[in-house]
Amino acid sequence: MKNEQFSIQFKHVVKKFGDTTVLNDVDFGIIQNKITTVLGFSGAGKTTLMKHILGLTMPTSGDVEVLGTCINKIGELELREFRRNFGMVFQYAALFDFLTSFENVAFPLREFTKLTEAEITEKVMNLLESVGISKEAAARLPSELSGGMRKRVGLARGLALDPHIMLYDEPTSGLDPITTHMVYDLMRETHYSNVHHGFTSVIISHDIHATLKYSDYVVFMENGQVVEHLDVESFKKSENPVIRRFLEL
Repeated sequence: MKNEQFSIQFKHVVKKFGDTTVLNDVDFGIIQNKITTVLGFSGAGKTTLMKHILGLTMPTSGDVEVLGTCINKIGELELREFRRNFGMVFQYAALFDFLTSFENVAFPLREFTKLTEAEITEKVMNLLESVGISKEAAARLPSELSGGMRKRVGLARGLALDPHIMLYDEPTSGLDPITTHMVYDLMRETHYSNVHHGFTSVIISHDIHATLKYSDYVVFMENGQVVEHLDVESFKKSENPVIRRFLEL
């Protein structure tokens, strides 16, 4: 990985809440243009890691660099603007239930850009079409969509501001196996259609089988530490007993 360019770097990051250490000397980089999945048992520190990437939580010590910017050393206004570099797909999609699919995707464009309504309409419809959402479904509320369709709308919303980094928090929780693979296919297709402008995908997941099929790199966390950071093929061959136990689940 020495010759690779990193989109995200954790530099000896420690995070403590009171006397509890949640991240313990986390030191690694996430490679640009690749799909990296962060795996680990519950309580390993995966969600806290993602919050540090977004600047929602700041380290007790150490630094987090994203796209060359140390985000724990910039002001709140600068950080708010910097977050435009991120797209986010939340667990269970987290759509606004009172807005249609179209309005959900339009929301960040209205909040953060000066596009005209005509330009927003064109971009939103193109985004929804790119993730397989029809014009009819664009007019529906989230409650009128299947779980897989809600994930598609969430992905379209995440792409609205043309992010450089896409973050997924347990993107297939609650979905059946067929829909799970459909969502992962869409995520991978989305990733590789955007790598021309330095696109990086980071997935927080428990799904070991999808991880091994769809990821380029795997970060495995245990007790707030990065136990392994390997390409998928090397990860499959790891002799670490904790990882072997996880792989055999």
